[in-house]
Amino acid sequence: MTHASRRRLVTVVTAVLALTGPALAADPPVAQKASIAVPQPLACPTGTRSSRDYEFNLMGNRAGYQTVCLQADGTRVVHFAYNDRGRGPAFTSKIELDANGIPVAIATDGNDYLKSPVAERFRRASGTATWQNKVESGTQPVAGAAFYVSQSGSFEEIGLLARALRDAPGRKLPLLPQGEADLQQLSQLKLGNGESSRQASLYSIGGLGFQPTSVWLDEDGELFATIDSFSTLVREGWQDSLTALRAEQDAQEASRRTAQVRSLRRAPSGPVVIEHANLFDSEHMTMRPGTTVIFAQQRIVAVGPDGSLPIPAGAERIDAGGRALLPGLWDLHTHPALDDGPLFLAAGVTSVRDMAAEPDKPALLRVFDTNEAIGPRVTYAGIIDGRGPFQGPTKMLVSDETEARKAVQAMSAAGFGLVKIYSSMDPKLVPAIADEAHRAGMRVGGHVPAFMTAEQAVLAGYDEIQHMNMVFLNFLYDKVQDTRTPARFTAVAEHAASVDPQSARVQAFLRLLKQRHVTLDPTLVVFESLLTDRAGVVGPGAAAVADRMPPLVRRSLLEGGLPVPDGKDASYRQALTQMQRMLMAVRSAGVPIVAGTDALPGFMLARELELYVEAGVPAPEVLRIATLDAARLAGLEGELGSIAPGKLADMILVDGDPSRNVGDVRRLRLVIKDGALFDPDALCRALGIQLLAATGR
Repeated sequence: MTHASRRRLVTVVTAVLALTGPALAADPPVAQKASIAVPQPLACPTGTRSSRDYEFNLMGNRAGYQTVCLQADGTRVVHFAYNDRGRGPAFTSKIELDANGIPVAIATDGNDYLKSPVAERFRRASGTATWQNKVESGTQPVAGAAFYVSQSGSFEEIGLLARALRDAPGRKLPLLPQGEADLQQLSQLKLGNGESSRQASLYSIGGLGFQPTSVWLDEDGELFATIDSFSTLVREGWQDSLTALRAEQDAQEASRRTAQVRSLRRAPSGPVVIEHANLFDSEHMTMRPGTTVIFAQQRIVAVGPDGSLPIPAGAERIDAGGRALLPGLWDLHTHPALDDGPLFLAAGVTSVRDMAAEPDKPALLRVFDTNEAIGPRVTYAGIIDGRGPFQGPTKMLVSDETEARKAVQAMSAAGFGLVKIYSSMDPKLVPAIADEAHRAGMRVGGHVPAFMTAEQAVLAGYDEIQHMNMVFLNFLYDKVQDTRTPARFTAVAEHAASVDPQSARVQAFLRLLKQRHVTLDPTLVVFESLLTDRAGVVGPGAAAVADRMPPLVRRSLLEGGLPVPDGKDASYRQALTQMQRMLMAVRSAGVPIVAGTDALPGFMLARELELYVEAGVPAPEVLRIATLDAARLAGLEGELGSIAPGKLADMILVDGDPSRNVGDVRRLRLVIKDGALFDPDALCRALGIQLLAATGR
């Protein structure tokens, strides 16, 4: 799982055997060596007056297309599809517009990102709007202009929304089913393409998610391009313009982020004293009530009982009022984009590990350290995969040992701490990758490649295993060998109950993990969503935060998880319970666990920790996993992970006592990162997130 598992680039909201094991396959199937399987564009229907074609890329690799067919009557027929490791949407939309360019009817059929059927309908007539999609149905009286946001929509719809907003009074429109969007024009560019030229205008749409959405329109008001850190859509034949478009968009978005820093980050001019705190001692997993902490600039100066420390002259004093003071939290499985930064801090996550970085990523996210943007500290795992139809969304693709070693060397030069191997990697290359990484002082982990078992990966040099399903697949090799596709999820969903964590086979494997000092990054929260979420209902993982989210983000939380075959609902739900049982077996075997989410930035970490507690891990131990243990894995225990003199001032102040109820980490009152103060309420307001009702604020 990577970025797409949490972004689900399907909607315009742009709103995871015996111990000896079988022998390695002599040669992976030929298909593994082929190019990525890009869906072939569908032809426009009869009666098309003109058409526009677009190329869709994931991480710089062509992955799909969008074709817009303009009919003689003004109707638009849109074909949209892409392939992301066997996942990805494929659907056709028929869109009818009124005189103002606002949809009055939409019919979309096909499948969504996880291959669930799509049959979405919207119609507005006689002052009434009606809609039905996989998560909801509704009827609503509408007076005046209002724009329906499809649950499963193409990028064409975001272009239509931008144009409708451009022409609307005040450049604002109500959204259906709920919400409001607004528009700002940021800049224009004159682009050339041989003998052709176009003028593209950059617009920013507010109201679709946590941050404004950028979109480029041409001089006719038609969609020209959309660009984010993970994907691009651009008019066919104009791919060379992406460099100029991205540079201009980056500059405009950087200005917005700098403004956020000025309004939301406060750097004290002198020492700060936090008094009367109930401090969590992550080293001993205990609470220390009545504690004072003094920090100045970036560093903690002193920690001691209230009244025992001299207070520096002119110090700012903060009365914690008995609230819990914890080290800043870590999420060790993220895929951070620049606009995700405030989300992490708004949830108390002050440090993260990027689990699919490429060598240029640290330069991009360096703005979090230079305070040009709000965001957490970032450590890096570089992703590497083999070429093939299900290759991961990365440019670090290799086919032989020479390429593999060069890729690892590039990651080492970029300062990465982990090489993350992905699912299409040729198993024969794993020992060479591990050798090169270990020579450079890096760790090795990731997915277990297809046609390989977790045991073989560990024996070949893995130091970590990402995702709990990879542990189960070690014992399901007789059922699934090609794990490049969603089979790595569905096989576990259907057969997890057959894997007994206390069996001799499993226990022998866990002893191997212990002997080889392998760490497990289970990401249970993403499996809770995949296995137990059902369309139309907010799942248990997001239940605590869903009502706080912006309207269209909350709506995206109704998507549901994996498509569930008839009669398999119980086994899918039971698979999560089995994962929690396995977590306890892993812990009992002495295998280290780290907390990562691979989910909604920041706000899903608390649920990951709750799942550990529900499994049976004591809450104080879970807090240590998310603080000191994480810092140790990152090699930063001398700087972070506990509240102690000399360490960096990364802390969170929360209502309640997370050592008793770990979910109290959601009840944030103050976030301190690198000695700077952040009001979590102000961060939430800036992101369109409602304040936590339980605090009474």
